[in-house]
Amino acid sequence: MVCAPAVAQQAGGIKGKVTEQQGMAVGGVTVTATSNVMPKPRSTTTAEDGSYNLPLLIPGRYELTFTSADGTVRKASANVLLDQVSNVSIVLAPATADDTEIIQIVGSAIVREGNSSLTNSIGDDVVEGLPVGQSYRDLFKLVPGVQYSENSTLGPAAGGSGVDNKYGFDGVDVSLPLFGNLASEPSTHDIEMVSMERGGAKAKGFNRAGGFAMNTKSKSGTNEFHGKLEYKLEDANFSATPDEGLYEEKDKSWVTANLGGPLIEDELFFYASYYRPEEDGQSKVTKYGEVKPFKSVRDEYFGKLTWAPTYELLMNLSYRTSEKEETAASIGEFDADSASSGGTADQDILIFDGSYIIDDYTTVSFQYSEFTLETAGVPDMALGVVPTIGGSLDISNLDQMGYFNVPTLRSDEGYDRVTGQALIDQYGYLEGGVRKGGGGVGGYYQIDNINFYRDSFETALEHELMWGESTHSLHFGFKWAESEEELIRDSNGWGSISYIGGLETATDGTPIYYRSYTQQSTFGDIESSVPAIVSSIETYNFEINDTIEHGDFTYNVGVLISKDVYYGQGLRRKDGTVSGYEVAPGNKYKMYTIDWKDMIQPRLGVEWRYDGENTVFANFAQYNPEASSLARAASWDRNARPQMEVWFDKDGNFIESTPREGSSGKAFQDNMKPRRIDEFTIGTTKQLTDEWFIRGHARYREGSHFWEDVPNTARLSGTYGNGSVPQHIADKGLYVDNLDAIRAEIGGSSYVIAEVDDGQTKYWELSLEAEWNGDNTYLNASYVWSHYYGNFDQDNTTATNDANTFVGSSNYNDGNGRYSWDNKYGTLSSDKPHLLKVYGYYTTDWNANIGAYLLYQSGQPWEKWDPTVYGYASTVSATNRYGEPAGSRRSPSHWQLDLNYTQDFQLTDDFMLKFRADLFNVFDRQTGYNFNPYAFSDTFGEARDYYNPRRLQVSVAVEF
Repeated sequence: MVCAPAVAQQAGGIKGKVTEQQGMAVGGVTVTATSNVMPKPRSTTTAEDGSYNLPLLIPGRYELTFTSADGTVRKASANVLLDQVSNVSIVLAPATADDTEIIQIVGSAIVREGNSSLTNSIGDDVVEGLPVGQSYRDLFKLVPGVQYSENSTLGPAAGGSGVDNKYGFDGVDVSLPLFGNLASEPSTHDIEMVSMERGGAKAKGFNRAGGFAMNTKSKSGTNEFHGKLEYKLEDANFSATPDEGLYEEKDKSWVTANLGGPLIEDELFFYASYYRPEEDGQSKVTKYGEVKPFKSVRDEYFGKLTWAPTYELLMNLSYRTSEKEETAASIGEFDADSASSGGTADQDILIFDGSYIIDDYTTVSFQYSEFTLETAGVPDMALGVVPTIGGSLDISNLDQMGYFNVPTLRSDEGYDRVTGQALIDQYGYLEGGVRKGGGGVGGYYQIDNINFYRDSFETALEHELMWGESTHSLHFGFKWAESEEELIRDSNGWGSISYIGGLETATDGTPIYYRSYTQQSTFGDIESSVPAIVSSIETYNFEINDTIEHGDFTYNVGVLISKDVYYGQGLRRKDGTVSGYEVAPGNKYKMYTIDWKDMIQPRLGVEWRYDGENTVFANFAQYNPEASSLARAASWDRNARPQMEVWFDKDGNFIESTPREGSSGKAFQDNMKPRRIDEFTIGTTKQLTDEWFIRGHARYREGSHFWEDVPNTARLSGTYGNGSVPQHIADKGLYVDNLDAIRAEIGGSSYVIAEVDDGQTKYWELSLEAEWNGDNTYLNASYVWSHYYGNFDQDNTTATNDANTFVGSSNYNDGNGRYSWDNKYGTLSSDKPHLLKVYGYYTTDWNANIGAYLLYQSGQPWEKWDPTVYGYASTVSATNRYGEPAGSRRSPSHWQLDLNYTQDFQLTDDFMLKFRADLFNVFDRQTGYNFNPYAFSDTFGEARDYYNPRRLQVSVAVEF
């Protein structure tokens, strides 16, 4: 019987076979699994062929008792890992008077059965024993084949975009709704186990990730009371000085406390924790001098109940709540102190899941979750001025009017250099005794309230049956989820203010000297019928999977079928119209549906266990990634409250205002195919000794049918350098034939949502992994060669490349120089041809643990961005306008070594004192990356980010 655990329950399983000494199968043997993490033992009986299955076990260490009808008893112990099935097969020898031997089952996290052919699982001993870090994001460094990244927002890539990964906390999707990058901030102190799926997915777990999928299991209570209080410190003096970049010293500290135990012995367990990370900046300097120090404080509480009212029923209820407040979190290198901004982030995660064992062959599980992330970006200096239509600027105090962009002088005819110089003399930064322009003063220009919500429900049914000489493990699953963004945006004062210097004129011919971009909702005399803009996506997923065991072969046949529905705001259905809609501000409408028939994702695999233990496997999987920003980008109401462009004369008097052209309210091209990743995998696993395990594989991924917003006339007017659109693309004409009629009826953008012409990505991977499980030692080593290329780079569309990238509505495809035929084909920015990771720990005889992490990876590809290649002036935005083929250049490779040491002191029988030191980047390798690609920038070709310098964290903890 080979039933893998249902994914909704954060579980693992044990299966195996019982034979007698002559090799004959033994049926009717009672198998009982007990563990301190399970409120009640689980039991089953071996079938006629000697096989047994114990699904839906809470991950942990288990003792198995095998009792035959004649009273023979054998015992074995084994670890159960998250999302994995451990194999424990024994020979049932006759009973003896002193038969108390416990067989220690040694298994490998890389060769157990999981929800994909490339699954890794890591237990709490590895998470605790390595120099990992405090946050969920730090766990990425342990995933073989996934680049090491110190990004704070965008996730790392693994043969796909960084927004196409799947992040699970107790099985709940904690990525940012509509954006796909990691949003949640649970710390590793609550994480007990980690599972990672890199490829070869089965139709289990609703995996639509175009990259990798990672899941974690939080700690639970047991039948014994356990607790821990820890204080961790990284003083500013514990860190090496950065060689380059904006310098700010920070004191960091982390307070952690947890307690778990039984409320009702053998039935109801609890676990609770408190977490408080705090950062205090000591000194921070911009071109304007010292600015206020950064301050960040977060309070997080977590509680979990595990209840087993009966042997068959197991339930978990957990709730996590976090409140974070930051001051001076964002300030530019050329900004004055007053221009800093902070923010708040309140996050809540509610999870209720359960499983029920119907009989020895059938189980059912479910999970309901609610995810909330409410954020606010707030200027540290709130301005008192309230803009009004017809109001004026106080040009003597522009730093009190909004965020003023201090000008740099221009040589254009008609430009008022005298007034411009006066503004530089008043507001510019001082360099070499001379005032310079190009900086920013005043309050940060914008106030953002962006809230995200996701509700989800999933259920799964598992059933086993025998059919002839084959064993079938059937899995049926259904999942519904709704993701939502709520946006309210205002300006601080007049918002962003710039000096035009008379170069432009208003419609009445008056020279424009100042211009502000102000959110329309900021004006007190403009009525707004849309107080908040809401966008949402509903997803439906159904999966069926059959795992068939026949002799030495295991076949996996499954399919995941999905349906996505995008909802916007601002229209209402109306028959008899060209568009099918009428304008209705505030009204929720169904924007676009990707139907079931368009997202049929087959999962096919075969495994040959050629000697009963070692394997050769092959797999094909297709994925339709679900991350998309289109529900927000194409919504009509995002044009209902656009920015106002306000013009002022030389004295700051109001001239006129006009809504700034927006690009929202977009029609969709007909008959689009959804974004798709096709994947082929072939590999082998081998147990070299009782302790050594290896896995090698080759993998190919191909991405196609990417969606982006694009000018409707792009195929007719786009350029390729000094040439034209490739003829086979130009022949296709407009994306939406009747767009002019639609816009005449309900307005909207000249941009549409369409498939990227010839859009493609390709990824090749060769990998070798090795794992060693010794008595006191664990070692994991992996080397991956890969190549990631094509013409669609989702992660290289913004100026910073570490931000909430718009998925489907980025700069890509936005005009000449940004089309798929404009120098886009080449090596993509996430390509890392060589990636080596080695990590492990050793437990000494003197109650100490020594951990190490070694990394080597290739540098980051980049290319020059130059608008002049496409006939533009050098002053036009160069963002994403490649001046040479993609990935023509590469940053230096990077390597680093991290170490940790933990010393335990047994104070009493129940209490232990732990001292720990983690030293990251031991050799202080501050390699530069994210090179400035702008051709006409003074810092072209210089690194804008650097790997963090050497730093030391020390901690003291008391456990009982």
